[in-house]
Amino acid sequence: MKWTDEQLDKIHIRDLLQRCVIGIYDEERREKQDVVINITLHADLRKAGQTDDIDDTVDYKTIKKNVIAMVDGSSFLLVERLAERIAAICLEDSRVRRADVKVAKPGALRFARTVEVDIARTQEDMKP
Repeated sequence: MKWTDEQLDKIHIRDLLQRCVIGIYDEERREKQDVVINITLHADLRKAGQTDDIDDTVDYKTIKKNVIAMVDGSSFLLVERLAERIAAICLEDSRVRRADVKVAKPGALRFARTVEVDIARTQEDMKP
């Protein structure tokens, strides 16, 4: 049976706190700033649920490590670009059909707790 995106199972990586150079202003380019990342990986997890075998599921630990390595070494102007790169990393695993990525930049706006960019990308979105 082929599932629609709404029916796919989900793996959530919540509140991944990282620091990176992000922003368009000189003061934002001098020092790393906090970003909070939330990721939802949409995949069919039925086989893993039946076999209890790590090879039958999405390796979310590896995805998290790859996201951390990229973010730590990044220097983007826009939060949108950072979110796009995170989604691309998530979709490197062919079992991930869709990645929802939310990147929050606390303190980006005066009088606001945070600014967030929330994107959804599919395997088809990543094709050239």
